[in-house]
Amino acid sequence: MAQFYDLFDAYSHNLLPTEGGYIISVFFDENSAYTRYEAISYGNVKDIYKTEDGITFQADGRKLYILMEPQNYTGKQVEPCYRDDRHKIPYRFKELNIHTSKRQDKVMVGKEPVETYTSFTVANETGYNKSYICFKADDTAETLAGYFHHSLWKEVQIPRVDANKAVDLVREVLPALMTPFGIES
Repeated sequence: MAQFYDLFDAYSHNLLPTEGGYIISVFFDENSAYTRYEAISYGNVKDIYKTEDGITFQADGRKLYILMEPQNYTGKQVEPCYRDDRHKIPYRFKELNIHTSKRQDKVMVGKEPVETYTSFTVANETGYNKSYICFKADDTAETLAGYFHHSLWKEVQIPRVDANKAVDLVREVLPALMTPFGIES
């Protein structure tokens, strides 16, 4: 079974896989249920090092962004790519699959991962924000989907039936996220 570890703990113990892996970062808004997720797959690693901003991976990667927008969010008419930095993801509405819950919360999932070349940085953990590394295994896709289900249902507290439907949107995109840059199973 695929295992999750805190990204920064794994880095400090020199456990980050250099042949490729998967990172999930979650960013909780301090004043609402607004939550952003970044799911990253990476490969072709040249170097991994810590900076004052976070951990930089000199590697190719793909990022999938997932957004949970509560029904009382006041900027919901603004395209996600034009929002302030705390609420921004690099997609327009037409580039997202959107599930609206019974409570009118919206879970938005990018239709395609965003490719990154040469390097990317995973920001330092602050407050409740966390980053995890997931090692490759036969059931990695199901482990990632299980994480999103648990987080949406238990941490963000959307109804379980809506968490199931939102995770189905994530499952549709996981194959495109999980097969980049020489880390195919």
